[in-house]
Amino acid sequence: MTRADDDSSLCRGAGSSIYGRMRKVIWSIFVLVLLGLGLLLHWTLPSHDVVRILGTDVVRQQAVVSNEQGQELTRSRDIRYINAVTARGSPRVYRNEDTGWGWPPYFKFNTANLAAQAQNMASTGDNPRWVIVRHYGWRIPLFSTFPNALSIEPADGPDQTLIPWLKITVLVLLFAVAAYLWWWLHRVFRARDEALG
Repeated sequence: MTRADDDSSLCRGAGSSIYGRMRKVIWSIFVLVLLGLGLLLHWTLPSHDVVRILGTDVVRQQAVVSNEQGQELTRSRDIRYINAVTARGSPRVYRNEDTGWGWPPYFKFNTANLAAQAQNMASTGDNPRWVIVRHYGWRIPLFSTFPNALSIEPADGPDQTLIPWLKITVLVLLFAVAAYLWWWLHRVFRARDEALG
């Protein structure tokens, strides 16, 4: 074996080592992007709860902000909440806030109407009226975050089964895209391995 052959095999070995590390980095980024996209979809896509509405609240929140001149101003806004309970007695609190033209794109502008509808559908434990609350977001007590209610409609009863067709469709499409990307990356890596010998 000549010196040129030795140098060539060393270069191929170093290239394979770097390529192996790059492959791990690319797969790690791929998994992290999929995980982030999955969390975003879980937060954004609507969920449904069958609950009994207890009532509504309006809470004024204040925040100190700075204007362009550097002066601190106190801004306040009213946030509406819908208080509810499940058939098993678990509390559910929903924020009732317009999404406007922002994200997520539900274009909700009917906060006051939804509050009136919730008050009209409130009931007691002796004579319960079960409703389906469509919402998005998470309840995280540590950060005082609440899911945002989108709509309310009557339910057949506390045990009504709800099938999240939109979530299923989006997740199936996401899985198909992920499977295609995995197949494509795997093909690229295999072609690269064959080229390196």
